Amino acid sequence: MKLSELLAQIDYSCLQGNMDKNIVDLVYDSRKAIPDTAFVCMVGTVSDGHSYIKHAVAGGCNTLLVEKDIDELDTETAGILRANKEITVVRTKDSRITLSYMAQALYGYPAEKLTTIAITGTKGKTTTTFMIRTILEECGHKTGIIGTTGVYIEDRRIEIHNTTPESYDIQMYLAEMVKAGCDSCVMEVSSQALKMNRTAGIRFDYSIFTNLSPDHIGEGEHADYAEYVYCKSLLFRQSRHGIFNVDDKEAPVMMKAGTGIDIHTYGFRPEADLCAGDIDYIVRGSFIGIGFETRGMMNGRFEVSTPGRFSAYNAMAAILVTVLMGADYKYIRDALTHTFVRGRVESVKISDRFSLLIDYAHNAMSMESILTTMKEYQPKRIVSLFGCGGNRSKLRRYEMGEISGTYADLSIITADNSRFENVMDIIEDIKVGIGKTDGNYVVIPDRREAIKYSITHAEDGDIILLLGKGHEDYQEIEGIRHPFDERVIIADILKEIQWTEQ
Repeated sequence: MKLSELLAQIDYSCLQGNMDKNIVDLVYDSRKAIPDTAFVCMVGTVSDGHSYIKHAVAGGCNTLLVEKDIDELDTETAGILRANKEITVVRTKDSRITLSYMAQALYGYPAEKLTTIAITGTKGKTTTTFMIRTILEECGHKTGIIGTTGVYIEDRRIEIHNTTPESYDIQMYLAEMVKAGCDSCVMEVSSQALKMNRTAGIRFDYSIFTNLSPDHIGEGEHADYAEYVYCKSLLFRQSRHGIFNVDDKEAPVMMKAGTGIDIHTYGFRPEADLCAGDIDYIVRGSFIGIGFETRGMMNGRFEVSTPGRFSAYNAMAAILVTVLMGADYKYIRDALTHTFVRGRVESVKISDRFSLLIDYAHNAMSMESILTTMKEYQPKRIVSLFGCGGNRSKLRRYEMGEISGTYADLSIITADNSRFENVMDIIEDIKVGIGKTDGNYVVIPDRREAIKYSITHAEDGDIILLLGKGHEDYQEIEGIRHPFDERVIIADILKEIQWTEQ
């Protein structure tokens, strides 16, 4: 497309060069620059894209989108641009917003060709996306997913490293969905993505608020809880319909942010548009699930193949949005009974004597939620196996240690993604938290050995929770991702110990 066409919705000033160039692609990584691409210089928490202009030019890129005047760049870069007037330099106020709008134009505004559903909140996003997708596909809709566990288009799964990818990648994936014949997309939208304008310009048909508690607060993330709340609320400024968990204390803030949108609510409060009650906690052998009744916008009985009260919340969000899209009770009921979400309270069948679940719980709120939920199933013991990620807030480690010590009968403290920290330093921080409780614990730094210990020391009626890794199939140590899929690890351990069910 012509550069001027790509910038049709953006205010800009051309510092040099001409706007009549044909642009074949956009890049925000200078290493991907080739002739006839436009390099968008984004300013991040770690690096500044303006520092890589000379690398992009060396790769053949002759169009630059910047936030600075040429004389504000370093001397070498400014000299390169002044010496080559064929390089078009366009200045905009915010390069991140610029990239999002340009990418939408480049890919033909794919979001407008899909029914788009966005989900934000501290927890529940991933499970809810899969519930919605399963229901919609049961109804005959072809639905893509963008979220924590990857991008799903038809039977393909594409691995991504952020819950919500960069804006260019979002548009690329949406365009692939359109090409594959999808008519809808469910997307997890993180607070960081909203802060960084990765979804700028997308008008979502439906946006869902699940819940909120302090998370992602610290260096390189959010300055404080107030900023975290504010960034979450931004989603509802770009939505047509807002769907809110009315039981959450931050729901009024989120609803207020969505001025002019259609508001719909769910929860256990009787005033909710979709209200749930009459919960049953279901245990069948190693299967753990939940049943509940709804009334309001959908009256009926539902069973969900994931446990706990929070599963009812996730299901209510999925029910409400799909009802608004025209789904019938039978399709919703049938879909919820067989929704499977990798790494989200995922049951691994080992024995009918005890249950083993894999879950992504990696902060205090999600850990407390799953531990208190499991107590409702009245197990003999709850065994909590967990670690904490390196190069992240230490507060999370103290809190998770204290939560596990408070609610689990046995905590097995082990490794997670240690990144560039020493595993034992992380474990010592966890012990500070667990030391505030009377909880029993053992320390087994090697996660494989810790899992083996949990299985070989299991007692009848136990619920064993492997927490923190969830869908991940790696351990990140010293910048290297080593293969580590807990399902594979469990299978290997069972072979090693020659496990036989008694």
